[in-house]
Amino acid sequence: MEESLLFILNSVLLGVGLAMDAFSVSMANGLNEPAMKKGRMCGIAGTFAGFQFAMPVVGWLCVHTIVRYLEAFEKFVPWIALILLAYIGGRMLAEGIRGSGEEEKRGLTVSVLMLQGIATSIDALSVGFTIAEYGWLMALAAALIIAAVTFVICMAGLVIGERFGTRLSNRAQIFGGVILILIGVEIFIRSLI
Repeated sequence: MEESLLFILNSVLLGVGLAMDAFSVSMANGLNEPAMKKGRMCGIAGTFAGFQFAMPVVGWLCVHTIVRYLEAFEKFVPWIALILLAYIGGRMLAEGIRGSGEEEKRGLTVSVLMLQGIATSIDALSVGFTIAEYGWLMALAAALIIAAVTFVICMAGLVIGERFGTRLSNRAQIFGGVILILIGVEIFIRSLI
């Protein structure tokens, strides 16, 4: 019983740690689209949760199959996150600065959401290495817990961003772009330390 509680606690803490980038990006998305419907919020949070679920599972599978090839790839993870988030954030920043007289904001596209999902969850791939000693079912359970935690945290980020986005109106897209770029830089710097 004590081992089960420790397993759940560890998985929840892993989820919280991994979801912080997705939380910040969710907040930026909420800032960018302050009139977002609840269904769309669930879809965005679900996408981040899906990626946070998939990456540890892929990492676990890699450890059990092709670990020696993935070790060489691990040093590129921060670069990939930095490039993806800088690109997405730069586009938001440019669109916010350029603006338009009618304040015609485009919603978050599926392709941008997928890029955000990859960029914010790529570090979760390494979690698959840390849970490599787990059996298949335990690894799956840990990934599900991480996904559930990510979903809840991302919903909170979207709600917070939506509330502030309504107040910031014109500057919300610029602020959201800056946040995404800073998250990419933070992921990159964290990997160097």
